[in-house]
Amino acid sequence: MTDLSVANTVARQMFDVESVRKDFPILSQTVHGKPLVYLDNGASSQKPTAVLDAMDRYYREMHSNVHRGAHTLGDRATAAFEGARETVREFLNARSTREIIWTRGTTEAINLIANGLAGKLKAGDEILVSFMEHHANIVPWQMLAERTGAKVIPVQVTPQGELDMDSFDSLLGENTRILALTHVSNVLGTVNPVQQLVAKARKFDVITVIDGAQAVPHYQPDMQALDCDFYMFSAHKLFGPTGIGALYGRESMLEAMPPYQGGGEMIERVSFERTTWNTLPYKFEAGTPAIAEAVGLGAAIDYLNRFDRAAMERAEQELLARSNALVETVPGMELIGTAANKVPVISFKIAGLHPSDIGTLLDQQGIAIRTGHHCAMPLMDFYGVPGTARASFAFYNTLDEVEQLFTALRKIQRLFA
Repeated sequence: MTDLSVANTVARQMFDVESVRKDFPILSQTVHGKPLVYLDNGASSQKPTAVLDAMDRYYREMHSNVHRGAHTLGDRATAAFEGARETVREFLNARSTREIIWTRGTTEAINLIANGLAGKLKAGDEILVSFMEHHANIVPWQMLAERTGAKVIPVQVTPQGELDMDSFDSLLGENTRILALTHVSNVLGTVNPVQQLVAKARKFDVITVIDGAQAVPHYQPDMQALDCDFYMFSAHKLFGPTGIGALYGRESMLEAMPPYQGGGEMIERVSFERTTWNTLPYKFEAGTPAIAEAVGLGAAIDYLNRFDRAAMERAEQELLARSNALVETVPGMELIGTAANKVPVISFKIAGLHPSDIGTLLDQQGIAIRTGHHCAMPLMDFYGVPGTARASFAFYNTLDEVEQLFTALRKIQRLFA
């Protein structure tokens, strides 16, 4: 037995995936008469019973608006809401809950930051992004550039789907004001060396913004070690509910930024002469927040904390390794993105087949994947494809599901050969 096989066997012994699957009720259903094989986790992951129960309990036992109530339900709701914020702080190893802002998700968080940094940019300043960014980490910066006269400069990627470090080093310089980079590519699965890149940017006093949406389902990032200025993620990719996400911001940066929206909760005092802002984090949280969703996100992190995260990562890497090994069994199948450091995501094409047809035919066999441009059109243009088929795995997926995917792909390929 090889060293890799031994490691994979140990990972499975430490991490009981069949037991985990019982925590996710949606996985037990059938689709088109076939057992569901859910491989669209990069778009949105499924939710454990612990999350569903926590949100149900909130609505049944403690629903009230938060912070201003003078009654028991208000106290319960506030404690649950702020307790979830502390859970996120611990998860990210932020210094204080003042650095944790609730948002509707990663997209809103990036827009919040782009809006707040407008006063720091002028004509000729540069914003570095990369060719592998999600549209949510391109378009807000383009909008900011139009307002300020700054330029959005893309960092190249290699044919293997890794960030081109020579391109990065040549573009980072005295005119760079913001580096906005994904931690993990939603298309390629590439894990970028963000700590190294942030350290390089720091030498030029560049503001660093890291999109962690695809990273947090697989890794637990450490804000103090990473030392970026901003980091954001969405709950629905972290086995939590839709409609909420979290933004980490360095406290000094958040203090210096203007509010994103105006209204209740984000104010200290309002008069017709002058309005003053609330303290952090509430300065950026106008209106009634997504209370149940925050509780659900906290429950999702608590659920993940039950497991050995290193064992989970090893188990996921076993899924990726088996997928990579099976690619050669499907004639005409080609992976898009073969980075050395990846999460369990495979984007691919099959000669003679349109990605949407692959997705439809897999669905008929109970297998859910994602097809299209994945909100990453510049990356599709780089590879010269209109889109790809993408299978993205989570810790509750099994090696048998990998086999089912490739059995189905071989069947589809034979039908159209």
